[in-house]
Amino acid sequence: MPSNDSALPDRRRTTELTPEAGEAGRVVPLRHPWTWVASVFALVVAGAVLYSVSTNSAFEWPVVAQYMFDGQILLGLARTLELTVAAMAIGLLLGTVLAVMRLSRNRLLSTLSWLYIWFFRSVPVLVQLIFWYNFGALYPHIVLRVPFGPELYSASTNAVITPLTAALAGLGLAQAAYTAEVVRAGIVSVPPGQTRAAKALGMRPGTIFFRVVFPQAMRVIIPPVGNEVISMVKNTSLVSIIAMAELLYTAQLIYARTYQTIPLLIVASLWYLVVVSILSVGQQFLEHHYRHRT
Repeated sequence: MPSNDSALPDRRRTTELTPEAGEAGRVVPLRHPWTWVASVFALVVAGAVLYSVSTNSAFEWPVVAQYMFDGQILLGLARTLELTVAAMAIGLLLGTVLAVMRLSRNRLLSTLSWLYIWFFRSVPVLVQLIFWYNFGALYPHIVLRVPFGPELYSASTNAVITPLTAALAGLGLAQAAYTAEVVRAGIVSVPPGQTRAAKALGMRPGTIFFRVVFPQAMRVIIPPVGNEVISMVKNTSLVSIIAMAELLYTAQLIYARTYQTIPLLIVASLWYLVVVSILSVGQQFLEHHYRHRT
């Protein structure tokens, strides 16, 4: 009976591959010639579009360059950024409160939150802006008083609800409804065991929420909130309907005077592209931070 040592060389010979066998067993990726054809076609189309845009005198690129850093345009851009920050702050704060109410075991609080979210998500933002701007038609005067007591404050509604106030109300209150659902989804994504473990350590409900639940929920909350911020930058253009001097309305004021409609619209579009691109980069950094933090 042959020994194991004598059988070993035979076993090695059976497992070794010859060069020819190795070439035959090599994995060769499938070729996709149509992918290259599509890529070349896309490049040709993109090149043709760029050439047409750059050489078409109707775009009036010198006028675009003239107004790109115009003082009025920059003031409109600043107002757009201010509206974005203020409306998102209202949306985040109120939306977080609404999300907590929506998850509350108190049936009244949960129902009130659901009704708010249902209403403000159902009515278009443009309609809400026009409604707030014309709120004085419903209530000519705003009066605050102690129930069955003296009057504390009274003012004309048109003096209180200016275009800025109407813009913040229309954008911020609507944003709160969308943010509430985002925050609620983030809170629900945290395993219940985290809350039970924190309670077992004697932590208070408020501490559990801010120190345990909310930091973990941020991984789910950040991406959609980042998208909402980008959408808010663009939605600020809606306030031009109530004569709010943001970026688009400022461009409209200029081309109403100079009749250079297309170049001014290009200026506004380029600034929107710049702002959204910067915010997109910031969103990626935040997502990376919270992805590796928890």
